[in-house]
Amino acid sequence: MIDVAQAAGVSTMTVSNVINGRSQRVSEATKQRVLATIAELGYQVNLAARQLRMGRTGLVGLAVPDFDFGYFSELADRLADRLAEHDLRLVMERTGASRSAELDTLSAPRLSSYDGFVLSVVAGDRDDLEQLRIDTPVVLIGERAVPARFDHVLMDNVGGAHAATALLLRAGARRIALLGGKTSRQQTMPALRTRGYRKAHEDAGVPIDPALIISSVHRIEGAYEAVRTLVADKIDFDAVFALTDTTAYGALRALAEAGRRVPDDVQVIGFDNLSGSRFTTPALTSVEPDNDAMADAICSLLVERIAQSSTPVPARVVMPAAKIIERESTRFVGSAAS
Repeated sequence: MIDVAQAAGVSTMTVSNVINGRSQRVSEATKQRVLATIAELGYQVNLAARQLRMGRTGLVGLAVPDFDFGYFSELADRLADRLAEHDLRLVMERTGASRSAELDTLSAPRLSSYDGFVLSVVAGDRDDLEQLRIDTPVVLIGERAVPARFDHVLMDNVGGAHAATALLLRAGARRIALLGGKTSRQQTMPALRTRGYRKAHEDAGVPIDPALIISSVHRIEGAYEAVRTLVADKIDFDAVFALTDTTAYGALRALAEAGRRVPDDVQVIGFDNLSGSRFTTPALTSVEPDNDAMADAICSLLVERIAQSSTPVPARVVMPAAKIIERESTRFVGSAAS
């Protein structure tokens, strides 16, 4: 900055104001002279030195179970865009849905690389997290119960699954295969969405065949094989509720190969409203869990926590009731929530 200041005939403070975006303190003519001098001298900000001086890294971490799931890649895109507006860059880590890997991401040495961190908790539990002592701002996402001292952002899994199942029932379905379901009292995504599925059946007075709740479906390949098995075993079903859009893609492929027309023979609905769901054949009806609002909430919490010097009051943010985006894979019923 001294070199630039001398060459431009201004003070180092003026150069600092220009390169740090405080141009309102500098006349336009002076600003342009400084910028021209910077270009001529090839000046570049030493980011490492700046971050060391400020005690910041300029990085926010996002740890997710797997990179294969479309939901997490789209969440990362949304967060990266929002964080960039605050001069923060997003770095992704993979936990493989491992309890030890999740806890390791929250260790002091790992967190020292970041100004803030977002962790999707799928394996760790409340007791694990309670033992941690963390100074870095951390936002937890996902359905697992977490200690109240953490910021926690989560979606309405039960309500979203209830809305999806209710739509299928209103559209005439009576034997709805649930791909990825899990009958459990645990606070997990599959268990909560299964709860919504069951509640919708109870509300409609429609019995559930246990054979239609297929638990071992986590990826697109598993959904594909599960539907092929249902067809091969001649198990009657007239609809599929896949707990994620990604698994719904596998179901659509299997139904096409089996000659089952969607939605005439079998209706299909997913969950997450991924961008690719508009382009399947037929286009996939899906639960929209308010993805943009969730990214907004996570980013707002992180930016606020990073800027705070005092200990904040933890926040628990639950997204508004999910809505259904009706497309071609279900019979249109004009859902009030769509």
